[in-house]
Amino acid sequence: MSVLRSVKTWEISESEDESDPEPKLHPESHAQSSGSETIHSSEHHNTDNTCKTTCTINKHGRGKLSPPPLTPSGSPGPKRKRTKEETEAHRLKTQEKREAREKQRTAKAKEKEEKKQEQQRRREAAEHMKSLRPENCLKCLNVCIDPAVLQDDGSDILLGTLSAFEWRFSIQSQQLSNSITWTRDVPPQGDHSKASVEEEQLVVVLDLTDFIDMVICIRKILEGEGEEPAQSLLGSMLEVLNRNASKVITVLVMGRQPHHSCRAWDVQTLQSQMGLGDLDIEEVLVYLQLYGRISLVFLSGWQEVTDHVCSVTKALSKRPFKLLTERVELPFCLDGSWASGVRVERDGSGLSQVWSRQIQQLNRVSPAVASAITSAYPSPQILLQVYQSRGSEEERRGLLASLLVEGEGKERRIGPEISSRVYRCLTAQNPQLVLD
Repeated sequence: MSVLRSVKTWEISESEDESDPEPKLHPESHAQSSGSETIHSSEHHNTDNTCKTTCTINKHGRGKLSPPPLTPSGSPGPKRKRTKEETEAHRLKTQEKREAREKQRTAKAKEKEEKKQEQQRRREAAEHMKSLRPENCLKCLNVCIDPAVLQDDGSDILLGTLSAFEWRFSIQSQQLSNSITWTRDVPPQGDHSKASVEEEQLVVVLDLTDFIDMVICIRKILEGEGEEPAQSLLGSMLEVLNRNASKVITVLVMGRQPHHSCRAWDVQTLQSQMGLGDLDIEEVLVYLQLYGRISLVFLSGWQEVTDHVCSVTKALSKRPFKLLTERVELPFCLDGSWASGVRVERDGSGLSQVWSRQIQQLNRVSPAVASAITSAYPSPQILLQVYQSRGSEEERRGLLASLLVEGEGKERRIGPEISSRVYRCLTAQNPQLVLD
Protein backbone atom coordinates (compact mmCIF):
# COMPACT_ATOMS: atom_id res chain seq x y z
CA MET A 1 0.00 0.00 0.00
CA SER A 2 1.39 3.30 -0.98
CA VAL A 3 1.70 5.91 1.76
CA LEU A 4 1.84 8.82 -0.57
CA ARG A 5 -1.30 10.54 -1.61
CA SER A 6 -2.06 10.76 -5.24
CA VAL A 7 -1.50 14.15 -6.64
CA LYS A 8 -3.82 15.62 -9.20
CA THR A 9 -2.00 16.92 -12.12
CA TRP A 10 -3.37 19.54 -14.41
CA GLU A 11 -2.99 19.05 -18.04
CA ILE A 12 -2.56 22.18 -20.09
CA SER A 13 -3.82 21.90 -23.58
CA GLU A 14 -2.28 23.70 -26.42
CA SER A 15 -5.46 25.72 -26.99
CA GLU A 16 -5.45 27.27 -23.51
CA ASP A 17 -3.62 30.42 -22.78
CA GLU A 18 -0.68 30.16 -20.47
CA SER A 19 -1.76 33.36 -18.78
CA ASP A 20 -5.11 32.02 -17.74
CA PRO A 21 -5.61 32.17 -14.00
CA GLU A 22 -5.12 29.00 -11.96
CA PRO A 23 -8.30 27.06 -11.37
CA LYS A 24 -9.86 27.23 -7.91
CA LEU A 25 -9.39 24.43 -5.49
CA HIS A 26 -12.17 22.16 -4.34
CA PRO A 27 -14.01 23.37 -1.23
CA GLU A 28 -12.80 20.36 0.78
CA SER A 29 -9.24 21.05 -0.17
CA HIS A 30 -9.80 24.70 0.82
CA ALA A 31 -10.97 23.65 4.24
CA GLN A 32 -7.87 21.60 4.80
CA SER A 33 -5.66 24.46 3.78
CA SER A 34 -6.94 26.57 6.73
CA GLY A 35 -5.06 24.43 9.20
CA SER A 36 -1.98 23.77 7.15
CA GLU A 37 -0.98 24.16 3.59
CA THR A 38 0.66 21.24 1.89
CA ILE A 39 2.57 21.49 -1.30
CA HIS A 40 3.50 18.26 -2.98
CA SER A 41 6.09 18.44 -5.55
CA SER A 42 6.77 15.31 -7.47
CA GLU A 43 9.18 14.43 -10.11
CA HIS A 44 8.20 11.70 -12.48
CA HIS A 45 10.65 9.43 -14.10
CA ASN A 46 9.97 7.96 -17.47
CA THR A 47 10.14 4.39 -16.21
CA ASP A 48 9.11 3.97 -12.56
CA ASN A 49 7.15 7.28 -11.85
CA THR A 50 8.59 7.31 -8.27
CA CYS A 51 8.22 10.36 -6.12
CA LYS A 52 11.64 11.52 -4.90
CA THR A 53 11.00 14.48 -2.64
CA THR A 54 8.13 15.31 -0.37
CA CYS A 55 8.00 18.51 1.64
CA THR A 56 5.38 19.59 4.15
CA ILE A 57 4.84 23.20 5.18
CA ASN A 58 2.77 23.93 8.25
CA LYS A 59 0.83 27.03 8.96
CA HIS A 60 3.86 28.73 10.50
CA GLY A 61 5.67 28.42 7.22
CA ARG A 62 8.34 25.98 8.51
CA GLY A 63 9.34 23.02 6.43
CA LYS A 64 9.75 19.44 7.73
CA LEU A 65 11.10 16.48 5.91
CA SER A 66 8.86 13.43 5.71
CA PRO A 67 10.08 9.87 6.58
CA PRO A 68 12.49 8.27 4.13
CA PRO A 69 10.72 6.87 1.12
CA LEU A 70 10.18 3.15 0.74
CA THR A 71 11.18 1.03 -2.17
CA PRO A 72 8.45 -0.59 -4.29
CA SER A 73 8.97 -3.79 -2.30
CA GLY A 74 8.01 -2.04 0.96
CA SER A 75 11.50 -2.09 2.57
CA PRO A 76 13.32 1.07 3.70
CA GLY A 77 16.01 2.57 1.58
CA PRO A 78 19.74 1.92 1.90
CA LYS A 79 21.26 2.59 5.40
CA ARG A 80 24.00 5.01 6.15
CA LYS A 81 27.41 3.47 5.61
CA ARG A 82 29.39 3.05 8.82
CA THR A 83 32.79 4.58 9.19
CA LYS A 84 35.99 2.58 9.45
CA GLU A 85 36.33 3.29 13.17
CA GLU A 86 32.79 2.10 13.86
CA THR A 87 33.37 -1.08 11.87
CA GLU A 88 36.59 -1.80 13.75
CA ALA A 89 34.93 -1.15 17.13
CA HIS A 90 32.06 -3.46 16.23
CA ARG A 91 34.49 -6.15 15.14
CA LEU A 92 36.46 -5.90 18.38
CA LYS A 93 33.30 -6.02 20.46
CA THR A 94 32.09 -9.10 18.62
CA GLN A 95 35.46 -10.75 19.04
CA GLU A 96 35.47 -10.03 22.79
CA LYS A 97 32.01 -11.56 23.16
CA ARG A 98 33.13 -14.60 21.19
CA GLU A 99 36.24 -14.99 23.37
CA ALA A 100 34.19 -14.58 26.55
CA ARG A 101 31.75 -17.28 25.40
CA GLU A 102 34.65 -19.55 24.48
CA LYS A 103 36.35 -18.98 27.83
CA GLN A 104 33.12 -19.69 29.69
CA ARG A 105 32.59 -22.84 27.64
CA THR A 106 36.16 -23.98 28.37
CA ALA A 107 35.75 -23.30 32.10
CA LYS A 108 32.54 -25.30 32.22
CA ALA A 109 34.14 -28.19 30.34
CA LYS A 110 37.16 -28.12 32.68
CA GLU A 111 34.95 -28.06 35.77
CA LYS A 112 32.92 -30.95 34.41
CA GLU A 113 36.08 -32.95 33.68
CA GLU A 114 37.50 -32.26 37.15
CA LYS A 115 34.24 -33.34 38.74
CA LYS A 116 34.26 -36.50 36.66
CA GLN A 117 37.86 -37.26 37.66
CA GLU A 118 37.06 -36.65 41.33
CA GLN A 119 34.14 -39.06 41.13
CA GLN A 120 36.41 -41.60 39.45
CA ARG A 121 39.04 -41.21 42.19
CA ARG A 122 36.42 -41.64 44.89
CA ARG A 123 35.05 -44.71 43.14
CA GLU A 124 38.53 -46.23 42.84
CA ALA A 125 39.30 -45.42 46.50
CA ALA A 126 36.06 -47.07 47.60
CA GLU A 127 36.82 -50.15 45.50
CA HIS A 128 40.37 -50.26 46.91
CA MET A 129 39.05 -50.06 50.47
CA LYS A 130 36.56 -52.79 49.71
CA SER A 131 39.27 -55.03 48.27
CA LEU A 132 41.35 -54.66 51.45
CA ARG A 133 38.71 -56.19 53.68
CA PRO A 134 39.64 -59.64 55.00
CA GLU A 135 36.79 -61.47 53.26
CA ASN A 136 37.92 -60.02 49.92
CA CYS A 137 41.63 -60.49 50.58
CA LEU A 138 41.01 -64.19 51.13
CA LYS A 139 39.87 -64.42 47.54
CA CYS A 140 43.23 -63.00 46.39
CA LEU A 141 45.39 -65.37 48.46
CA ASN A 142 46.74 -68.61 47.07
CA VAL A 143 48.23 -71.35 49.27
CA CYS A 144 51.18 -72.96 47.45
CA ILE A 145 52.01 -76.46 48.71
CA ASP A 146 55.15 -78.38 47.83
CA PRO A 147 54.41 -81.93 46.53
CA ALA A 148 56.76 -83.42 49.16
CA VAL A 149 54.37 -82.23 51.88
CA LEU A 150 51.56 -84.38 50.48
CA GLN A 151 53.51 -87.63 50.53
CA ASP A 152 52.31 -88.29 54.06
CA ASP A 153 48.95 -90.01 54.40
CA GLY A 154 47.59 -87.42 56.86
CA SER A 155 47.99 -84.56 54.39
CA ASP A 156 44.46 -85.19 53.11
CA ILE A 157 43.21 -83.28 56.17
CA LEU A 158 44.97 -80.13 54.93
CA LEU A 159 43.59 -80.37 51.38
CA GLY A 160 40.09 -81.20 52.62
CA THR A 161 40.03 -78.21 54.97
CA LEU A 162 41.22 -75.80 52.28
CA SER A 163 38.57 -77.15 49.89
CA ALA A 164 35.86 -76.84 52.56
CA PHE A 165 36.74 -73.17 53.13
CA GLU A 166 36.80 -72.64 49.34
CA TRP A 167 40.25 -71.16 49.55
CA ARG A 168 42.54 -71.17 46.56
CA PHE A 169 45.51 -73.54 46.72
CA SER A 170 47.95 -75.02 44.25
CA ILE A 171 50.42 -77.89 44.34
CA GLN A 172 53.75 -76.82 42.85
CA SER A 173 57.43 -77.24 43.59
CA GLN A 174 58.82 -74.72 46.06
CA GLN A 175 62.28 -73.37 46.63
CA LEU A 176 62.44 -75.21 49.93
CA SER A 177 61.39 -78.83 50.09
CA ASN A 178 58.40 -79.66 52.35
CA SER A 179 57.39 -75.98 52.48
CA ILE A 180 54.15 -74.03 52.16
CA THR A 181 54.08 -70.45 50.87
CA TRP A 182 51.42 -67.87 50.09
CA THR A 183 50.98 -65.56 47.10
CA ARG A 184 48.68 -62.58 46.74
CA ASP A 185 47.15 -61.32 43.50
CA VAL A 186 47.69 -57.60 42.93
CA PRO A 187 45.56 -55.44 40.61
CA PRO A 188 47.07 -54.65 37.20
CA GLN A 189 48.90 -51.35 36.84
CA GLY A 190 48.73 -49.64 33.47
CA ASP A 191 49.18 -51.99 30.56
CA HIS A 192 50.63 -54.76 32.72
CA SER A 193 48.59 -57.88 33.21
CA LYS A 194 47.44 -59.19 36.56
CA ALA A 195 50.43 -60.24 38.70
CA SER A 196 51.02 -61.89 42.05
CA VAL A 197 53.48 -61.23 44.85
CA GLU A 198 54.86 -63.73 47.34
CA GLU A 199 54.17 -63.19 51.02
CA GLU A 200 56.94 -63.18 53.61
CA GLN A 201 55.54 -66.12 55.56
CA LEU A 202 57.07 -69.54 54.82
CA VAL A 203 56.19 -72.75 56.67
CA VAL A 204 58.34 -75.89 56.58
CA VAL A 205 56.71 -79.16 57.68
CA LEU A 206 59.14 -81.71 59.13
CA ASP A 207 58.77 -85.02 60.86
CA LEU A 208 60.85 -85.97 63.87
CA THR A 209 63.54 -87.70 61.81
CA ASP A 210 64.24 -84.66 59.64
CA PHE A 211 64.33 -82.45 62.72
CA ILE A 212 66.90 -84.76 64.39
CA ASP A 213 69.13 -84.44 61.33
CA MET A 214 68.91 -80.66 61.54
CA VAL A 215 69.71 -80.73 65.28
CA ILE A 216 72.81 -82.86 64.64
CA CYS A 217 73.97 -80.36 62.02
CA ILE A 218 73.47 -77.43 64.40
CA ARG A 219 75.29 -79.20 67.24
CA LYS A 220 78.33 -79.72 65.02
CA ILE A 221 78.33 -76.03 64.14
CA LEU A 222 78.08 -74.98 67.79
CA GLU A 223 80.88 -77.32 68.81
CA GLY A 224 83.07 -76.08 65.97
CA GLU A 225 83.35 -79.45 64.31
CA GLY A 226 81.80 -78.46 61.01
CA GLU A 227 80.36 -75.68 58.87
CA GLU A 228 76.90 -75.02 57.53
CA PRO A 229 76.37 -77.62 54.80
CA ALA A 230 74.97 -76.03 51.69
CA GLN A 231 73.03 -79.14 50.62
CA SER A 232 71.22 -79.67 53.95
CA LEU A 233 67.80 -78.34 54.86
CA LEU A 234 69.33 -75.87 57.30
CA GLY A 235 71.68 -74.54 54.64
CA SER A 236 68.77 -74.10 52.22
CA MET A 237 66.78 -72.15 54.82
CA LEU A 238 69.71 -69.89 55.65
CA GLU A 239 70.28 -69.27 51.94
CA VAL A 240 66.67 -68.18 51.52
CA LEU A 241 67.02 -65.81 54.47
CA ASN A 242 70.23 -64.34 53.10
CA ARG A 243 68.62 -63.76 49.71
CA ASN A 244 65.47 -62.20 51.18
CA ALA A 245 65.86 -60.77 54.68
CA SER A 246 62.14 -60.09 55.04
CA LYS A 247 61.26 -63.80 54.94
CA VAL A 248 59.79 -65.31 58.12
CA ILE A 249 60.39 -69.06 58.36
CA THR A 250 58.43 -71.27 60.75
CA VAL A 251 59.34 -74.95 61.14
CA LEU A 252 56.48 -77.25 62.13
CA VAL A 253 57.81 -80.42 63.75
CA MET A 254 55.32 -83.29 63.93
CA GLY A 255 55.98 -85.76 66.75
CA ARG A 256 54.53 -89.15 67.51
CA GLN A 257 52.75 -88.03 70.66
CA PRO A 258 50.46 -85.07 71.31
CA HIS A 259 52.32 -82.06 72.68
CA HIS A 260 51.07 -78.79 74.14
CA SER A 261 54.20 -76.62 74.04
CA CYS A 262 57.69 -76.49 72.58
CA ARG A 263 59.10 -78.02 75.80
CA ALA A 264 56.66 -80.98 75.92
CA TRP A 265 57.96 -83.17 73.14
CA ASP A 266 59.47 -86.62 72.72
CA VAL A 267 62.64 -85.98 74.72
CA GLN A 268 63.29 -89.65 75.31
CA THR A 269 63.59 -90.28 71.58
CA LEU A 270 66.15 -87.50 71.16
CA GLN A 271 68.12 -88.56 74.22
CA SER A 272 68.23 -92.19 73.13
CA GLN A 273 69.32 -91.37 69.57
CA MET A 274 71.52 -88.34 70.18
CA GLY A 275 72.34 -88.30 73.87
CA LEU A 276 71.15 -84.69 74.23
CA GLY A 277 69.67 -83.16 77.33
CA ASP A 278 67.26 -80.29 77.82
CA LEU A 279 70.05 -77.71 77.88
CA ASP A 280 71.45 -78.95 74.58
CA ILE A 281 68.02 -78.74 72.97
CA GLU A 282 67.57 -75.21 74.32
CA GLU A 283 70.87 -74.18 72.73
CA VAL A 284 69.66 -75.50 69.37
CA LEU A 285 66.42 -73.52 69.66
CA VAL A 286 68.28 -70.33 70.62
CA TYR A 287 70.63 -70.76 67.65
CA LEU A 288 67.72 -71.12 65.22
CA GLN A 289 65.76 -68.19 66.63
CA LEU A 290 68.59 -65.68 67.10
CA TYR A 291 71.06 -66.60 64.40
CA GLY A 292 68.77 -67.96 61.73
CA ARG A 293 65.54 -66.10 62.66
CA ILE A 294 63.72 -69.42 62.41
CA SER A 295 60.84 -70.25 64.74
CA LEU A 296 59.96 -73.80 65.77
CA VAL A 297 56.51 -75.12 66.64
CA PHE A 298 56.07 -78.69 67.85
CA LEU A 299 52.75 -80.28 66.86
CA SER A 300 51.19 -83.69 67.31
CA GLY A 301 49.78 -84.36 63.85
CA TRP A 302 48.23 -83.11 60.64
CA GLN A 303 45.18 -81.60 62.30
CA GLU A 304 47.32 -79.14 64.23
CA VAL A 305 49.38 -78.46 61.09
CA THR A 306 46.16 -77.69 59.24
CA ASP A 307 45.00 -75.37 62.02
CA HIS A 308 48.33 -73.52 61.89
CA VAL A 309 48.15 -73.09 58.11
CA CYS A 310 44.58 -71.77 58.38
CA SER A 311 45.60 -69.32 61.12
CA VAL A 312 48.44 -67.95 58.98
CA THR A 313 46.11 -67.61 55.99
CA LYS A 314 43.53 -65.65 58.00
CA ALA A 315 46.25 -63.43 59.48
CA LEU A 316 47.59 -62.62 56.01
CA SER A 317 44.09 -61.68 54.84
CA LYS A 318 43.69 -59.22 57.73
CA ARG A 319 47.11 -57.60 57.42
CA PRO A 320 46.44 -55.10 54.56
CA PHE A 321 43.43 -53.59 56.32
CA LYS A 322 45.32 -53.38 59.63
CA LEU A 323 48.25 -51.64 57.96
CA LEU A 324 45.88 -49.11 56.42
CA THR A 325 44.17 -48.33 59.73
CA GLU A 326 47.49 -48.00 61.54
CA ARG A 327 48.59 -45.33 59.08
CA VAL A 328 45.52 -43.21 59.77
CA GLU A 329 45.86 -42.99 63.55
CA LEU A 330 48.60 -43.88 65.98
CA PRO A 331 47.98 -47.28 67.58
CA PHE A 332 49.14 -46.20 71.04
CA CYS A 333 46.73 -43.25 71.29
CA LEU A 334 43.41 -43.64 73.03
CA ASP A 335 40.23 -43.73 71.00
CA GLY A 336 37.98 -40.71 71.43
CA SER A 337 34.72 -39.29 70.22
CA TRP A 338 36.61 -36.55 68.39
CA ALA A 339 39.21 -37.26 65.73
CA SER A 340 41.83 -35.02 67.36
CA GLY A 341 41.21 -36.20 70.94
CA VAL A 342 39.33 -34.23 73.56
CA ARG A 343 37.89 -30.89 72.52
CA VAL A 344 38.95 -28.01 74.78
CA GLU A 345 36.64 -24.98 74.78
CA ARG A 346 37.61 -21.35 75.39
CA ASP A 347 36.37 -21.49 78.99
CA GLY A 348 38.74 -24.36 79.76
CA SER A 349 36.20 -27.15 79.80
CA GLY A 350 37.77 -30.36 78.59
CA LEU A 351 41.21 -29.83 80.17
CA SER A 352 40.40 -32.28 82.96
CA GLN A 353 39.66 -34.98 80.35
CA VAL A 354 42.96 -34.22 78.60
CA TRP A 355 44.78 -34.64 81.93
CA SER A 356 43.01 -37.94 82.57
CA ARG A 357 43.82 -39.30 79.09
CA GLN A 358 47.42 -38.23 79.45
CA ILE A 359 47.75 -40.43 82.54
CA GLN A 360 45.97 -43.32 80.81
CA GLN A 361 48.67 -43.46 78.13
CA LEU A 362 50.99 -44.98 80.74
CA ASN A 363 51.12 -48.75 80.74
CA ARG A 364 48.65 -50.55 83.03
CA VAL A 365 46.86 -47.35 84.06
CA SER A 366 43.10 -47.87 83.86
CA PRO A 367 40.46 -45.11 83.62
CA ALA A 368 39.60 -45.72 87.28
CA VAL A 369 43.21 -45.09 88.36
CA ALA A 370 43.40 -41.96 86.20
CA SER A 371 40.11 -40.72 87.68
CA ALA A 372 41.45 -41.17 91.22
CA ILE A 373 44.59 -39.13 90.40
CA THR A 374 42.72 -36.33 88.62
CA SER A 375 40.18 -36.08 91.44
CA ALA A 376 42.94 -35.51 93.99
CA TYR A 377 45.06 -33.30 91.72
CA PRO A 378 42.86 -31.60 89.07
CA SER A 379 45.80 -30.41 86.94
CA PRO A 380 49.47 -31.36 86.29
CA GLN A 381 50.61 -28.02 87.68
CA ILE A 382 49.00 -28.72 91.05
CA LEU A 383 50.64 -32.16 91.19
CA LEU A 384 54.05 -30.67 90.34
CA GLN A 385 53.67 -28.08 93.09
CA VAL A 386 52.93 -30.85 95.60
CA TYR A 387 55.99 -32.75 94.39
CA GLN A 388 58.16 -29.68 94.97
CA SER A 389 56.79 -29.26 98.49
CA ARG A 390 57.94 -32.74 99.53
CA GLY A 391 61.35 -32.93 101.15
CA SER A 392 62.70 -36.29 99.99
CA GLU A 393 62.72 -38.31 96.80
CA GLU A 394 60.95 -41.23 98.46
CA GLU A 395 58.03 -39.04 99.49
CA ARG A 396 57.64 -37.78 95.93
CA ARG A 397 57.70 -41.28 94.48
CA GLY A 398 55.10 -42.58 96.93
CA LEU A 399 52.82 -39.54 96.87
CA LEU A 400 50.04 -41.24 94.87
CA ALA A 401 50.42 -44.73 96.35
CA SER A 402 47.74 -44.26 99.05
CA LEU A 403 45.00 -42.92 96.77
CA LEU A 404 41.85 -45.08 96.71
CA VAL A 405 40.59 -46.46 93.41
CA GLU A 406 36.90 -47.30 93.21
CA GLY A 407 35.73 -49.78 90.63
CA GLU A 408 33.90 -53.06 90.15
CA GLY A 409 32.37 -52.92 93.64
CA LYS A 410 35.68 -52.95 95.55
CA GLU A 411 38.26 -50.44 96.65
CA ARG A 412 42.00 -50.67 96.22
CA ARG A 413 44.98 -48.36 96.31
CA ILE A 414 47.06 -47.15 93.38
CA GLY A 415 50.26 -48.61 94.82
CA PRO A 416 53.90 -47.52 94.74
CA GLU A 417 54.66 -48.88 91.25
CA ILE A 418 52.16 -46.68 89.37
CA SER A 419 52.90 -43.75 91.68
CA SER A 420 56.61 -43.98 90.84
CA ARG A 421 55.93 -44.15 87.07
CA VAL A 422 53.68 -41.07 87.15
CA TYR A 423 56.38 -39.20 89.07
CA ARG A 424 59.08 -40.15 86.55
CA CYS A 425 56.79 -39.20 83.66
CA LEU A 426 56.25 -35.66 84.97
CA THR A 427 59.70 -34.88 86.33
CA ALA A 428 62.24 -36.84 84.24
CA GLN A 429 64.66 -34.79 82.10
CA ASN A 430 65.87 -37.70 79.98
CA PRO A 431 63.65 -38.20 76.88
CA GLN A 432 65.05 -41.74 76.39
CA LEU A 433 64.09 -42.88 79.88
CA VAL A 434 62.05 -46.09 79.97
CA LEU A 435 59.19 -45.58 82.40
CA ASP A 436 58.20 -49.25 82.71
